[in-house]
Amino acid sequence: MKILHSKRWIAAAVAATAGAAFLSHNWAAQQPPPPNFTRAEVMVPMRDGVRLQTVVFTPKDQSVPLPILFTRGPYGVPDECCPAGTDDIVVFQNLRGRFKSEGEFVMQRPPRDRSDGKAVDESSDAYDTIDWLVKNLPNNNRRVGMFGVSYLGWTVVMALVDPHPALKAAIEGASPADMFLGDDFHHNGAFRLSYGFEYAALLESAKEADTHFAFDRYDTYDWYLNLGALSNVNRLYFHGRLPTWNDFVRHPNRDEYWRKQAFFSFLKETTVPTLNVAGWWDQEDFYGPQKIFELMEKGDNRHLNYFVAGPWNHGQWSRPHCHALGTIDFGEDTCRDYHEKISNPWFDYWLKDKGELKQPKALTFQTGTNQWASYNAWPPRQGITTKNLYFRSGNKLAFDAPVEAGSAFDSYVSDPAHPIPYRHRPITPTYPGPEWPLWLVEDQRFVEHRPDVLSYQTDALAADLTATGDIVADVFASTSGTDSDWIVKLIDVYPEDSKLVAKPEECNCAAGMPLAGYELIIADEVFRGRFRKSFEKAVPIPPNLPLEYRIDLHTNNHTFLRGHRIMVQVQSTWFPLIDRNPQKFVPNIFEATDADYQPATERIYRSKRLASSIELPVAAN
Repeated sequence: MKILHSKRWIAAAVAATAGAAFLSHNWAAQQPPPPNFTRAEVMVPMRDGVRLQTVVFTPKDQSVPLPILFTRGPYGVPDECCPAGTDDIVVFQNLRGRFKSEGEFVMQRPPRDRSDGKAVDESSDAYDTIDWLVKNLPNNNRRVGMFGVSYLGWTVVMALVDPHPALKAAIEGASPADMFLGDDFHHNGAFRLSYGFEYAALLESAKEADTHFAFDRYDTYDWYLNLGALSNVNRLYFHGRLPTWNDFVRHPNRDEYWRKQAFFSFLKETTVPTLNVAGWWDQEDFYGPQKIFELMEKGDNRHLNYFVAGPWNHGQWSRPHCHALGTIDFGEDTCRDYHEKISNPWFDYWLKDKGELKQPKALTFQTGTNQWASYNAWPPRQGITTKNLYFRSGNKLAFDAPVEAGSAFDSYVSDPAHPIPYRHRPITPTYPGPEWPLWLVEDQRFVEHRPDVLSYQTDALAADLTATGDIVADVFASTSGTDSDWIVKLIDVYPEDSKLVAKPEECNCAAGMPLAGYELIIADEVFRGRFRKSFEKAVPIPPNLPLEYRIDLHTNNHTFLRGHRIMVQVQSTWFPLIDRNPQKFVPNIFEATDADYQPATERIYRSKRLASSIELPVAAN
């Protein structure tokens, strides 16, 4: 493979150290042959005396002062890096308590008390490390760029909270922003069971990040169902030894524990040029980079805040090449686009004074038409009209509002004993994959005709329809229980004559596999009904009373092509991605008993007065 200019290898390093990819594969084995770099391992002292394992790669033929590219995370450091042609000093660091780094590891360590000069957090550790690097690494140009995906992206943003003067540019990819509202551990208060359980076991069962939970069966759907109530987790498996799981149990609502970690409380001013990168089908942190961009935009008086989103899953843009995601081919190498047109020019401009900054405020890949589009704001406001797609009788979806009087509805029985799988069974463990990274592009026909899933769809579109911006589900619903989850999926239904498919070697699918009738998720979200008034205090749902739930499906840029149909699916379980709601209100679901889980009859309303709909930001053609 040809080694491209400058920093493409960084992307491979990020992919390898972002989550399970590093845990399940040898990073060095994925790299080109060892180039002309010197590797040095040092223990960098922090302000409280703790030393962090840090690896520095320096070009052997360095003749001029070079910038430092820096990343830090909990997944280990590489033995080799940096293909020929790379002309930067590159630094990797393990967080406190991971591998050879001293101190105690704390998941998503909260911000420190600034009145205590020796208090520490990830911001202070980044500051102290950068200070040490620019003072001790020979022949550096005193400019540092930070980069990272997922947890490593989060450490980038933490460094921006109190940035060292030498930190001149950053690329934050798929960083979580709020672990209760939209990222790894919860979505709108609903607990992400399989991810939360397996990730806590992965990082806190041992100091090294290679301790996968030992399931005793291949299909984890069965395993989690047999587990029963969440109160069985500590009783049967963790026995109170994993701090993160214990915090889940102690903090079922969005209390101070969750609020003090969320960036909204302390990300106030943008002082470092920052590129926020998201993937439309990111299975872990799609909410985060969008929210971080939004928060930074409020304090961006110097125009340093930018947003990029592409047709990727979690960190996929970090690969050298990518044309497809699962069976869906996007017609061009969007990873190459990212490296050559976005990330490389970004660091060259800010760290080396090379080239011009041509990055628009927002650059997003419009799926469907499969082309990049530039905007002067995100979400864009010019040329956008909000149109409602209404749920109608006969499982129809239409822009015409319903005319039925009274309380017309469709209903289903949600039974926690028979939850809807979130992807095709058998459901293998989240890590090491490989199915987990692709589940968001799975064909949704596998649940369409279940009796506990409602599906509404339009007629075949007579013309292209482009949704660019924030998509919101406005759902009127009731339950016979006293708590419920509402899951909404916006889906692009392909025509029956669709034949386009990714190359078999890219999608791991059969040659010539057709996309006829394929049901592709475009936007989705879950909302836990107990939090309809406040995420800080859960309250029961009055039985059988229609209530309005506005569920943010987040921003997107997708064209539903002529001949395609738009579908919406509504359901109340999504297992084991989301823990089962008992559907009987209990103060703390983590302490519920098996007897608390009860079936409930759910109603979705579609009358003139209770008009459930999807609010689409329709772009002018």
